[in-house]
Amino acid sequence: MEFIDRINRKLINFTIFEKFIIANCVVFAIISITNALYFLFTDSHLVFFRNYFALSDDIGKFALRPWTIFTYFFTHFTFRHLFFNIIALYFFGRIFMVFYSRKQFVKHYIYGGIFAGIIFIISYNLFPALIEKTTVLVGASASIFSVLFGATAISPNYTFNLFGVFRVPLWVISSLYTLLFISTLPYANVGGELSHLGGAFFGYFYSLQLNKGKDFSKSFDSFWDNFISWFKPKSKLKTVHRTSKKKTYAGKTREEFHTYNDQKKIDLILDKISKSGYESLTAEEKEFLFKAGKK
Repeated sequence: MEFIDRINRKLINFTIFEKFIIANCVVFAIISITNALYFLFTDSHLVFFRNYFALSDDIGKFALRPWTIFTYFFTHFTFRHLFFNIIALYFFGRIFMVFYSRKQFVKHYIYGGIFAGIIFIISYNLFPALIEKTTVLVGASASIFSVLFGATAISPNYTFNLFGVFRVPLWVISSLYTLLFISTLPYANVGGELSHLGGAFFGYFYSLQLNKGKDFSKSFDSFWDNFISWFKPKSKLKTVHRTSKKKTYAGKTREEFHTYNDQKKIDLILDKISKSGYESLTAEEKEFLFKAGKK
C-alpha cells in the first residue's frame, strides 16, 4: 500500500497529457514483455494483441471487436513508433493546454482517435486502390494530430519553440504535416496517413465549433468527468458534509460564482488571441490561461 501511495503522490503532479504518455508506455510495456516471454517459450510470435487491440480494416472483424476503435490509439508494437509519438504528445500537449482544459484534451484525444479510426475503415472499404488490401491500424498519431490541429484552430500564430532554437507558428507546422500526409499517400502507410488526416480534420473542426460556443459532445460530459477521475489519485481524507445554508453571490454559490467569472475571463482572453495572437497577451493573462488549463 505504501508503494501505491507513493505512486499516487507522484501522479498528482503530472498534467493530463503526461498521464496519457504514461498510459501509452504502460500498455507498450505489457505488450512487449508478454510478446517476449511468449516467443522465448514457444519460438513463435504472439498475434493476440494484433487481433484484439489493433483496429482492423475489415468491417466484419471490427463488428466482432468494436472496442478496438478505442484500444488502437493506445497500442504500439515498436519502441521507435512509441518514442516519436510520446515526444509529439508532450510538446503538442503542452501547447494545447495553454488554451484548453483537461476535459477538452481528453475529448480531442479520444474523439479524434475514434473519428480517425472510422475514416480508416471507410477508406479501405471505399477506395478501389485499398479494397483488396488488408492491414491494421495502431498508434496514437491520429489522436495527437487532433490535439495539434485543435490548438492551431484557436491560435494559428502561436509560436512553437523547440529547445529555444526553432520558432515556427502553429499554422506552418500544421500545413507542413498536411502536405506530408497527402504527398506520401501513394508511397507510405496509406491507412496511417488517412487516419492522420482524419484526426487532424476532427481536431481543427471541433476547436472551431468550441470557439463559436458549440460543443456537440456536451451530452457525454458526465462520462468524461468520470473518465478523467480515473487519472486523479484518490484522497484518503474523509469529506465532512455540513447542512448549513451556503452563502450566495448574485443568486449563485461561491463556487458557481467564481467558475462563471473565470470562464468569462477565459473567453475574453481567447477572443484577444483570435484577434491579435497569443503573443499579445500580458504575462498575467498567459499565467491565468495556463493555470485554468490545468483545472
